[in-house]
Amino acid sequence: VPRRRGAGLGRPSSPGAPAEEEEAASMDWGAELWDQFDTIERHTQWGLDLMDKYVKFVKERTEIEQAYAKQLRNLVKKHLPKRTAREDPESKFCQYQAFLQVVRELNDFAGQREVVAENLLTRICVELAKYSQEFKQERKSHLQEGRRAQQQLENCFKQLENSKRKFERDCREAEKAMLTAEKLDQDINATKADVEKAKQQANLRSHMAEESKNEYASCLQKFNRSQSQFYFLEMPQIFSKLQEMDECRVRRLKEGYSIFSETEQQVVPIIGKCLEGMKAAADLVDEKNDSQMLIELHKSGFERPGDLEFEDFSQPMNRTSSDSSLGTPRGTLDSRLDPRLLGRNKAKRWPFSRKNKTVITEDFSHLPPEQRRKKLQQKIEERNRELQKELDQRDALNKMKDVYQKTPQMGDPTSLEPKISETLGNIERLHLEIQKYEAWLADAEGRMLNNRPDTVTRYNRHLDHASALNNNNCSHEKDSPDTTVSDENQDAINQPIYTEFDEDFEEDVASPVGTCVALYQFEGSSEGTISMQEGEELSLMEEDKGDGWTRVRRSKGGEGYVPTSYLRISLN
Repeated sequence: VPRRRGAGLGRPSSPGAPAEEEEAASMDWGAELWDQFDTIERHTQWGLDLMDKYVKFVKERTEIEQAYAKQLRNLVKKHLPKRTAREDPESKFCQYQAFLQVVRELNDFAGQREVVAENLLTRICVELAKYSQEFKQERKSHLQEGRRAQQQLENCFKQLENSKRKFERDCREAEKAMLTAEKLDQDINATKADVEKAKQQANLRSHMAEESKNEYASCLQKFNRSQSQFYFLEMPQIFSKLQEMDECRVRRLKEGYSIFSETEQQVVPIIGKCLEGMKAAADLVDEKNDSQMLIELHKSGFERPGDLEFEDFSQPMNRTSSDSSLGTPRGTLDSRLDPRLLGRNKAKRWPFSRKNKTVITEDFSHLPPEQRRKKLQQKIEERNRELQKELDQRDALNKMKDVYQKTPQMGDPTSLEPKISETLGNIERLHLEIQKYEAWLADAEGRMLNNRPDTVTRYNRHLDHASALNNNNCSHEKDSPDTTVSDENQDAINQPIYTEFDEDFEEDVASPVGTCVALYQFEGSSEGTISMQEGEELSLMEEDKGDGWTRVRRSKGGEGYVPTSYLRISLN
């Protein structure tokens, strides 16, 4: 926009305005930056470039978060066990349980990093990129409008310049014609016709100069009006629109800056819970408990071997060998010195160092006495739980059958007969299995009560007679020449099913198997579920069976199922 200095071309003075209006206009680009069109153009472009730079910055941050979360997920997947906890004996140690809990909490932590990346991408990158395109189009439209106004003022100024030069030229011509006419009028040699012609020419030039003057005055008046409208109306409006657009851009950018921190703050509570879960897992580690667990898992129940008796080889005729010794058997000196025989005898004394593959039997007689007893107890507990499920299913089917009989339109009672028969068959099968395991358990308890040092040898022989246990035969020592089963032991073996264990089991079923803390609030609206509040401590009554629900009991009373994923569980 040309800024002219000179008569009639300068910026017209604005009319007087009240002081408050001037103060209000001090923040207006149209009033304060009326001559800074190029500056405003550069500033608005810089602002849009800054917004694009911030979008790029946040996008790269989301890529870092996504890569970080992916690496954490891979790390968790790498260290989580591939087999179930029941198959893994190490899962019974609290230090391993704490490690798994730390890994799971890290998995939740990785999920929160993914949430941060997603929110940054959708709430900042996508939104600001959309606003940036809108601002660019709006800025382009306003600048084009300003350039058109500039062009119109330039054209008006060119017309003014042209009329001014014409007026100047016509004035010189009129003055020249006037001087020529006066010169001819004073010349005595000039004819009257020449003088008249010169005067007419001077009058014509004067008339043309007068018309040019009027045209110049008109163009000057028109330019002044256009210039006043340009500086006081058109450009202020354009600058105000650009200012409004730029301020809106700044507000959007401000929101983007705020969302950048808010997104992180939103996940801080959940990340804090993850860290608290890791700390809680660390607090649950008990070295004494793990030491006791190792004993429970691997205690054999065998008695320690007795002392070997001295065999006197210096008296060939009087040397004897103790029948109860686990050392070299009776025989010739050559046979006693035979390394192969010595190796076999050593194997008898140290049964756990044998490399032979153990034949797994149904009654777990291949295990040491203590481990066998625990395995049998575990099998009885599992069968009792299965039996309870089948009994519940039988009762439910019978109730449904009664409903069908009373209300035939709801269903055919005979359609339930196959399922009822199958359930009854399962109940009978489980009863037989429980009786079988209880008989084996009674046998194992009796043997542990009567365990003697020579039972190490009998235990090795016991592996060859595992099939006899499948028929509930409790005499596993018939091939021992120096051992007989007393009447008292036989009576102990033939005692009824181990009733004390049954009473303990029934008591354990009703008692909690652990504790848990509610991670989130849950409204138990459906039948069989129970409500809980976030952070509430609950008693764990039954573990998840694979359907995603866990049975818990509230401290105030009430028992029901809640989602497993809503709990942080600690088993007893």
